[in-house]
Amino acid sequence: MATSPASEIINSLGGAGNVASLTHCATRLRFQLHDASGVDKEAVEAIPGVMGAVPQAGERYQVVIGGGVQTVYNDILALPAMKGGGGGGDGDDAASIKARERAKGPRGKVAWLDTLFEFLSDSFRPILGALLGASFFITFMALLATLDVIPDWNAPGVTLEPSWAFVNLMWQCVFVFLPLMVAYNASQKIGADPWVGFSIMAVVMLPGFAALGNADTAQQISFLGSDITTVPIFGIPLTIFDYSSQVFPPLLMAAVLGPLWKLLKKIIPDNLHLIFVPFFAMLIMIPLTAFLIGPIGVYLGAGLAQVLASINTFSPFIFAIVIPLAYPFMVPLGLHWPINAIMLLNIQTLGYDFIQGPMGAWNFACFGATAGVLLLAWREKDKDMKQTATGALAAGLLGGISEPSLYGIHLRFKRIYPRMLVGCFVGGLTIGVGSLLLGLPNGITTQAFVFTSLLTIPAFEPIGLYAIAVGLAFATAMVLVVISGYKPKEQPAEAEPSEYENAPAAAGAAAAGAASVPAGGVLISSPLDGTVVPLSTVPDPVFAGGTMGPGFAIEPSGDTVYAPGPGLIAAAQPTGHAFGLVLDGGVELLIHVGIDTVNLKGEGFDVKVKNGDRVKTGDPLVVFDRAVIEKAGYPLITPVIVLNADDFGTIDDAAEGPVKAGDELITVTSKQAAAAEPSA
Repeated sequence: MATSPASEIINSLGGAGNVASLTHCATRLRFQLHDASGVDKEAVEAIPGVMGAVPQAGERYQVVIGGGVQTVYNDILALPAMKGGGGGGDGDDAASIKARERAKGPRGKVAWLDTLFEFLSDSFRPILGALLGASFFITFMALLATLDVIPDWNAPGVTLEPSWAFVNLMWQCVFVFLPLMVAYNASQKIGADPWVGFSIMAVVMLPGFAALGNADTAQQISFLGSDITTVPIFGIPLTIFDYSSQVFPPLLMAAVLGPLWKLLKKIIPDNLHLIFVPFFAMLIMIPLTAFLIGPIGVYLGAGLAQVLASINTFSPFIFAIVIPLAYPFMVPLGLHWPINAIMLLNIQTLGYDFIQGPMGAWNFACFGATAGVLLLAWREKDKDMKQTATGALAAGLLGGISEPSLYGIHLRFKRIYPRMLVGCFVGGLTIGVGSLLLGLPNGITTQAFVFTSLLTIPAFEPIGLYAIAVGLAFATAMVLVVISGYKPKEQPAEAEPSEYENAPAAAGAAAAGAASVPAGGVLISSPLDGTVVPLSTVPDPVFAGGTMGPGFAIEPSGDTVYAPGPGLIAAAQPTGHAFGLVLDGGVELLIHVGIDTVNLKGEGFDVKVKNGDRVKTGDPLVVFDRAVIEKAGYPLITPVIVLNADDFGTIDDAAEGPVKAGDELITVTSKQAAAAEPSA
């Protein structure tokens, strides 16, 4: 398919506004439409790349694409008109990878914990661009200070000339007002008016709030070992803090504002919401934030920062190794967000941060693994992976962003992780040993919150040790990935496990050398116990009409699907409802367990194989629960389709009637053998 039919498909279905949701299975797009009555079936089927269209009850509509369904699905979701639309698929897109990885840890199992980290993530994610931009300004200033062009720009008491002071404001605008940005995002995430949350936090950041500490009635007291300023407000002591760059106070404020907002909307009549819900929310939350929530947030952040500082003080060597080894597991689960907040707090309170240096070892090990994948992709002429790895590596080395590498490559190919962890260890070990030799009590530090990329290396001190550490982390991970490869050993270099379209042919080539057909043809056995019936009896027009290719169907009497011949698993759907195999000899086979069983989302299916597995005749592929499928009302009839019939000569008709798994049913012969057969 030279061009994707994505936009044509959406237009033929009545436009993006008519699409309520979209999912996909192994071969087809599954639309839930608002109104399917006006869809022209013939027009849909006339679109290049569409193999068929299947109207269904309940405003559901299926568009058959075949092996490239994942690509078309992604292209549809990428259409501007489809932003926010679509459901989930069976593929390896970033969202499904994240969901699977989170399910392995506490997220996905403990509801409140999942909600907490989603709250933290969505409070920071929208402002990452601003933070990244500010980090480049910081790096620029650090580089100029290193070159003695300007004085130490971030040291106490240093005054810059107006020109450089103005440049300094370009990053301070982000970090000084960071609490307001976090307050807006967190309030929006929690379901309250984000501008009300912004306004509540803005009160404690006003110059007039700080000026209250200069009043004649202000007092200096000692609390938890710190000297703080309080001033009585209507007889109640108000603690005066500098809330610039603080992130825990706005997070706590939003966490309280959300339930309050919902309560106010319940007790105040609908026609008065616009006026009184914001008023009473501000009336309650401004004093509560200034007197209680704000100070609690300051002390909470300081306490967490002190715990990490104590660990680092006790042993910078251990700290430098543990941090880079922990991050590869924290980032997929979203557990790194609280650490980012502590980094900002360290800079606010200590004037420097000691976490980002060791974290850089993880980031560069991650980027090094991606570089290794890119080198292999160039060598193997894998166009898709070259594009993926190039983009991910650019985002990492230039922007310090690890997510494209992590979700686009590393979590899809599990061989990468052990190699990347070695890079993390080498980088962390270098920092730890270097800190001991150089007598650095806090290890590698930075005076600003930056993204650990090539461009921000000058922001770290000592720059030489940091550059050596991240360089070794990068090189170690890259070399190990290049030496060992990143795909399963059985999986050929040309195959993409998430792209069903490409996997069969490549896998077949690996399985049978040049995909040559044996002299006697390729024998295909029954994958099930049951009764063989014609394909035309399948209650699905796509299979019944032979749109996907010739084959047969089985009404199963058992509960297990077995491999119908030796070969490779090209596509094992995690839902268990469909399997693509490439048998020795190059025959691409689709086994579809039941009709519409993808809607069960894996319930009742126990999958026994994965992409790239080598199987022999009779190996179990999946065990299914007949009761679950029958209770849901889905037919159990299982089509077995030869997808690449055009590449071969003759394909026998399967003998109808009872059959046992492993019984030989059909033979697929080569075109040469078919041509040599005498005509009747």
